[in-house]
Amino acid sequence: MTTPEQEEAVVKAVDRLETAEARRQPCAPVRDLLGREDLRGAYEVQRRLTAHRVAAGAVVTGRKIGLTSPAVQRQLGVDQPDFGVLFQDMDVSSLAGRVPSARLLQPKAEAEIAFVLGADLDTDDLDTATVRAAVEYAIPALEIVDSRIADWDISITDTVADNASSSLYVLGTDRLPLDAFEPRETTMRMYADDVLVSEGDGAACLGDPLNALLWLARTAREYGDPLRAGQVVLSGALGPMVAVSPGVTVRVEISALGTVTATFTDKDPS
Repeated sequence: MTTPEQEEAVVKAVDRLETAEARRQPCAPVRDLLGREDLRGAYEVQRRLTAHRVAAGAVVTGRKIGLTSPAVQRQLGVDQPDFGVLFQDMDVSSLAGRVPSARLLQPKAEAEIAFVLGADLDTDDLDTATVRAAVEYAIPALEIVDSRIADWDISITDTVADNASSSLYVLGTDRLPLDAFEPRETTMRMYADDVLVSEGDGAACLGDPLNALLWLARTAREYGDPLRAGQVVLSGALGPMVAVSPGVTVRVEISALGTVTATFTDKDPS
């Protein structure tokens, strides 16, 4: 049960973030409304933003996991990851490697593993073996994170409310079942115009990307919206994220999984 003051804060935060998205203009943080550590309130803002998008015709296709790096967690003063919702129109894999920069405000690129689920994850006894068995296959992925909050001035409350600072993503073409590789043993290199700009490995993602998937499966069920067969889950970054700009081509190489490449288009002034 929320108080009238809490309800007012959630409504104002939803309006602030929706206005920023509609006007394509970053806004002030929402922590002044919700508080710096009100995760329940922040996820309620995210839930309402999701409901509004679905009511307008958007289709939910999965989730993304964020804050999987211990260093980033320490920076924001938290001890757990967060998650956001993936929508069908966020997947720009079909655009021949072209990422529409006109849809972005202040984007950064992250290299990740995408898990495609072959079974629901909606039981009480979720463990690593259960989530591993539920993964149909994995794909190399490039997530383009973005923030509606000006200058990325975010706390945990801000990023959770803002759908975990999500925006777009690109999936590679190579599909690999988990019996063919170990996610924690992967190594990653990311290049911008053939210059190495980020590198890391599976262990950088909560020690193992499957740990991140297990955390999400349990948390999503706790919030009453469990992961379902057919959904895509972005694991969280395998290395540092990198700011990108129109005209840049980003290439991600993940051992065993292969490569995904995307070019950020020039912005259309119209």
